[in-house]
Amino acid sequence: MTLPRRRFVAMVPLVAGTLMSRPSAIVAAEPDLRETADLITGPFYPLDKPRDVDADLTLIRGHRKRASGQVVQLTGRVMTLQGEPVRHAAIEVWQADARGRYSHPSDPNTGAPLDPNFQGYARLRTDGDGRYRLTTIKPGAYPTARGDMRAPHIHFQIDGAFDRKVTQLFFPDEPLNDQDRHLNSVRRPETLIARVDDPSGSVLTANWDIVLHSG
Repeated sequence: MTLPRRRFVAMVPLVAGTLMSRPSAIVAAEPDLRETADLITGPFYPLDKPRDVDADLTLIRGHRKRASGQVVQLTGRVMTLQGEPVRHAAIEVWQADARGRYSHPSDPNTGAPLDPNFQGYARLRTDGDGRYRLTTIKPGAYPTARGDMRAPHIHFQIDGAFDRKVTQLFFPDEPLNDQDRHLNSVRRPETLIARVDDPSGSVLTANWDIVLHSG
């Protein structure tokens, strides 16, 4: 059935006005978020957790000296694909020290001495807005048993109400990023790169948001 011309013309502003009055609903239906890529746990998840597992890995409780290396002040949010905060998510963090050594008996990189003042592992939770904060040092690169090099990275495990994600954080503009076979094995490597304000400063300020599927 064909509408009369007068009736069609009268309906045009009504339809246009309806669409213009609901732009926020249209935008909210398609959030511009991508799930953070998963990566392997790796062979160096700590067997023996340290007694001090707080969110400052640069200072072990009872030690007078801090860990060597460039300090990293890392902040971010854990959220869902819809942008909702994942409140009180449990986060585990572990990494190599500034020389590329893990506190793990299977680490073959014994040529580099282990930093006795580096905590190496932490447990923390997100707050009511899904935010987390971590103080650590930038880990060193290290050779693998296959003969290639791992770019500097930090391991994360996140347990939300529904999802568990194991992944790794990387730093921007690292020469070894292009060679790291694990970073380049994922479909969305850009989701694993932190944002850094000033990579040349004595303290590196970084931000990395972690996106879970459901929370």
